[in-house]
Amino acid sequence: MGIEIIGIGSYLPEKILTNADLEKLVETSDEWITTRTGIKERRIASEIEATSDLAIKAAEKAISKAKISPDEIDAIIVATVTPDMFFPSTSCLVQKGLKAKNAAAFDISAACSGFIYALSIAKDSIKSGTFKTVLVIGSETMSRVTDWQDRNTCVLLGDAAGAVILRKTDSPSDILSSYLGADGNYSDLLYMPGGGSREPATYKTIDERKHFLKMEGNKLFKIAVKAMADSAQKAIALAGLTCNDINLFIPHQANIRIIEAVAKHLDISMEKVFLNIHKYGNTSSATTPVALEEAIIEGKVKKGDIVVLVAFGGGLTWGSVVIKL
Repeated sequence: MGIEIIGIGSYLPEKILTNADLEKLVETSDEWITTRTGIKERRIASEIEATSDLAIKAAEKAISKAKISPDEIDAIIVATVTPDMFFPSTSCLVQKGLKAKNAAAFDISAACSGFIYALSIAKDSIKSGTFKTVLVIGSETMSRVTDWQDRNTCVLLGDAAGAVILRKTDSPSDILSSYLGADGNYSDLLYMPGGGSREPATYKTIDERKHFLKMEGNKLFKIAVKAMADSAQKAIALAGLTCNDINLFIPHQANIRIIEAVAKHLDISMEKVFLNIHKYGNTSSATTPVALEEAIIEGKVKKGDIVVLVAFGGGLTWGSVVIKL
């Protein structure tokens, strides 16, 4: 039994926020942002768009490409840290929007690694026989948890959604391996303190701006590079391959310096690394599925090529998936 990728879709909001726009909000410059992050612009959801709206649009594209009916979907897994609300789950709202009446639905929270985690869960649930057809979505409205007064973080984040549909097949599997990891000892390096059961919303938490993302960027850099490189190596080895077998490397689009360091650690040429960080910034769990669809559309990969997705995020979490297109 194999697992086939039958549909891929993504959605980017129409509004573009450039570095020049950010210069009007905080003390920064296009040169400073570009040099340190590689980001030139990012997409921002409209006032009437929530995370589920982005997810539904990406899913509709994937369903159309898969040439299936929403009724054929057995499960919907949404990876997000910016849900429409605490409950019901964003996946249930997506199920409603798609009219996928036969699908079980649940969310997972693994920050920027969320899509990799969700893809691995979907793979294993199909292999076990629990589901036959699974819709996996990474969707984020990071602009809603961005502190637009913090110049160190507001330049990084954007909104997007990406979706993939997996189905059981008798052919060789498209997903060759996956590897997941986490270390909660570093949970204070990337988090949002307010709004949960520990610090529920009060006037005090709002005044102290605790409902926005907090990040220790300098401390995260080395950990991110090592975790992404190690998880990619382990997933590649589990697939019985080496880095020389990889046709395209799609890393989480968080920071160009991190991406370059990971590629160097793996001895992978930057010519084999897919980049769209300059256009979208860090869209958390949406980065890898959005990049995967773009790489296919742009002809960066062809049928039979080996692609590695790798991500790192708050938790801390990390993971990698090896795909044969």
